[in-house]
Amino acid sequence: MTTKQRAYLKSLAMTMEPIFQVGKSSMTPGLTQAISEALEARELIKISVLKNCADDPRELAEIISERTRSQIVQVIGKKIVLYREGKDDKKKIVLPQ
Repeated sequence: MTTKQRAYLKSLAMTMEPIFQVGKSSMTPGLTQAISEALEARELIKISVLKNCADDPRELAEIISERTRSQIVQVIGKKIVLYREGKDDKKKIVLPQ
């Protein structure tokens, strides 16, 4: 992903609300599955890490992106933005070249 593409995705994510929250139980298989399905449907999602989660948000982003085969767009404070390109026939976001 180029810096131009990342900047474009960041601008799209600014207006988004987090659709998942990672809390005390951290990453569960069910949460991983739900995030993967959301990426399939939306391509770009925002995740919030709650205060009671002991894990570092950057480490969590690495784990989630590895498990869901997605790319980390950004991690700011306790917010994680992930992107996974959709299938050709279901693309919603067209990245700049």
